[in-house]
Amino acid sequence: MPGARFHAVIPAGGSGTRLWPLSRAGSPKFLHDVLGVGRSLLQSTWDRVEPLVSPERITVVTGAQHVAAVRQQLPGLVPGRIVAEPSPKDSAAAIGLAAMLIADEDPEAIIGSFSADHSITNVDEFSAVIAQACAAAAGGDIVTVGITPTYPATAYGYIRTGPLLGLSAAPTARRALAFVEKPEAGLAREYTYSGRYRWNAGMFIARASALLEVMAEQAPDLHAGLRTIADAPVGAERERVLAEVWPRLEKKAIDYVVAEPAAAAGRVVVIPGDFGWDDVGDFDSVAKLRQPVRGEEQGMFTVGEDVDVVDIDASGVVVSDQGRLVAVVGLTDVIVVDTADALLVADRGHAQDVKRAVERAREIGREDVL
Repeated sequence: MPGARFHAVIPAGGSGTRLWPLSRAGSPKFLHDVLGVGRSLLQSTWDRVEPLVSPERITVVTGAQHVAAVRQQLPGLVPGRIVAEPSPKDSAAAIGLAAMLIADEDPEAIIGSFSADHSITNVDEFSAVIAQACAAAAGGDIVTVGITPTYPATAYGYIRTGPLLGLSAAPTARRALAFVEKPEAGLAREYTYSGRYRWNAGMFIARASALLEVMAEQAPDLHAGLRTIADAPVGAERERVLAEVWPRLEKKAIDYVVAEPAAAAGRVVVIPGDFGWDDVGDFDSVAKLRQPVRGEEQGMFTVGEDVDVVDIDASGVVVSDQGRLVAVVGLTDVIVVDTADALLVADRGHAQDVKRAVERAREIGREDVL
């Protein structure tokens, strides 16, 4: 187990534009049962984290417009453990504010940040990895989880790993030498087959004080703004300060503000994590994680309750919340997403380009479907 000082932070943000029209700005992907398991991605994240830490030490950071839905989906969430962002500011502000509030309560706290919209299939292995990560973080390093690449992904960032550190409580821990941006295909193949790189799963485990120390060095204005918010008295006054200060905060990912500079300074540890992780980033990921309709190796995959599909010489994924029959004939690796006000038809090989359809819809003035 991670220990009595461990606190979990669940950033629940973003609009999941590559999963449009299922995912919308007002109802993003983490609120949906994207994988057809009977629980939303947010609820599944909670289910993984709750065995590691009591609800009193789980903090969810989400957009103000999603607070009611988050509370409804997570009845075990302690009322004072939700932080509402007035507007999206990316992960550095979200995780930084949660870390600051937690550190004010418990200066010795170790926090773990776990995205609300990812999928993990081997929960026991996940728990064992987080226990190692907490042990490694006790010394003051920033710890991240690196997933063994299974194919040359160009949609993920990579971590270049160094030698084993010889930590008795974290025997698989290695020094993280550098974080690498999403590579082009040739580099992705080189990274994948070298054995020296891991996918960056966006999980960070660290002493709250250590994370905030790096943030203060690398983004002093952001740190100062968060400090102003955290110092305000709880209640109406903090809400007033939050509304005033938040719009001025820098919008940056925690990878840029904390992980990359800390790695350059030799302060990041990576724990290998092979527990069936996927960021559920697009409908191609959804198709890979779903099961065929009739158990065949190829065929149509479905997401939604009682989705009726007639498929003739076809394969791919059908997502529907409309309760009407969907027929697909003669199409291979197709994506069909049927909602009340928008229909998406795409090739699985172009799943990442769904984001471009969202941008185009905005350009033509169809914000009503976004």
